[in-house]
Amino acid sequence: MKALVIGAAGHTGMVLVDKLLQDSDYTCVVVFVNRSTGKKHTKFREYIVNLSDIDSYRKDVVGDVLFFCFETAINGVAIREHQWKSDIEILNGFIMLACENGVNSFILESSLNASSNSWVHYFRMKGILEEMIAEFYFEQYVIFKPGLIIKERTSWIKEKIIVNTLRVFNAMGMFEEFRPLSASLLAEKLVKAPKVLPSGTSVIKFERIFTL
Repeated sequence: MKALVIGAAGHTGMVLVDKLLQDSDYTCVVVFVNRSTGKKHTKFREYIVNLSDIDSYRKDVVGDVLFFCFETAINGVAIREHQWKSDIEILNGFIMLACENGVNSFILESSLNASSNSWVHYFRMKGILEEMIAEFYFEQYVIFKPGLIIKERTSWIKEKIIVNTLRVFNAMGMFEEFRPLSASLLAEKLVKAPKVLPSGTSVIKFERIFTL
């Protein structure tokens, strides 16, 4: 299979690319980024793209499965506008090209509480993404809805505190739906999904990620 990856510069995206390169079922891994990842591999191809001119990459968005794993969880009006452009507008351009070029599978990293009706900007944006993709035709459409994703080597003190606090509550049987999930495990399941899930739409909610 030939894999296409959008969001390869994000934490989960970087781990995902490594997992894809290690998997013998994937013969080619193509990433679209705005700056080089620095990766080198015989199966790896990288396009540093002008995100304002997606259409110029029409002939390159060709493959069997498209992974989309942008991770933007930042605040502020100006930055929210940037999120909207990066997640919604960029995806819309790539998804149209993927459909035109016959890509069969679309694997989306969404969020546990994603909803187009959410009052939280991030969750609302992810919900709109889910619905937008559903309007296009892919033989297989898989939505992953993880909770908190752990960055293995994070230096962000607040994130460490949140993770450790959740683990304490989880040990008491509380807030199980928010159990921290490692980026490595999530990436492993993303790689596996196109190979084991049926055609049509599959929603992989938090608890099922661990057993997929």
